[in-house]
Amino acid sequence: MTNLIKNFAKSESGAVTVDWVVLTAAMVGLGLAVMAVVSTGIESLSNDIATGLTNTQIGSPTFNGNFASGTPTPDATPTPDADPIVD
Repeated sequence: MTNLIKNFAKSESGAVTVDWVVLTAAMVGLGLAVMAVVSTGIESLSNDIATGLTNTQIGSPTFNGNFASGTPTPDATPTPDADPIVD
């Protein structure tokens, strides 16, 4: 009986399992923490993209003119969120 207890105390096979469980729990916790921090920024960004797409008019180009000459004529009514072209 004493020999059985000594062998059980020396055995390390359960310790490796405990290490893996702790490491896995730490990785899951880290993933959840990162998700909580990043989710608000991603939600805000997706709302900005949705607003930009909603306000975009399809078929209304920023420039309409003679592109063959290399000097396009600005459209009379550009979209409000269009970025100006800076040379």
